[in-house]
Amino acid sequence: MQTETAGASMRGPQEQYFSALAEGRFQIQRCAGCGAHQFFPRVLCMHCGATDLAWTEPVGAGTVYSFSIVRRKPEAGGDYNVALIDLDEGVRMMSRVDGVAPERLRIGMPVKARVLRDEGQALVVFVSAEAA
Repeated sequence: MQTETAGASMRGPQEQYFSALAEGRFQIQRCAGCGAHQFFPRVLCMHCGATDLAWTEPVGAGTVYSFSIVRRKPEAGGDYNVALIDLDEGVRMMSRVDGVAPERLRIGMPVKARVLRDEGQALVVFVSAEAA
């Protein structure tokens, strides 16, 4: 589903992205020129240089490309992961996979995006597609 064109607003693409996220909407850009998706938001298509970029809502399905476990003491919040996720739309983004024990997380695991409010800030996290 397409929403506003990236150039239609006087706000920059990063501000538009975070504004939509604050409203609970996860969006990425799609180039009208070459049809490619991109993430992180930019004013030009990273594939062909075109400026006609539209915001689209990705399906949210993806795959764990890589990850690292950050070890912390339980009183400091416990262990967490930092993951690179390949979305089905062809973009890669850094996030985390929630609800999966560190020893069960694996490369190639299918995941699904969720918009989460964490300490007052909206962010995109992923959960196991099996749990979604």
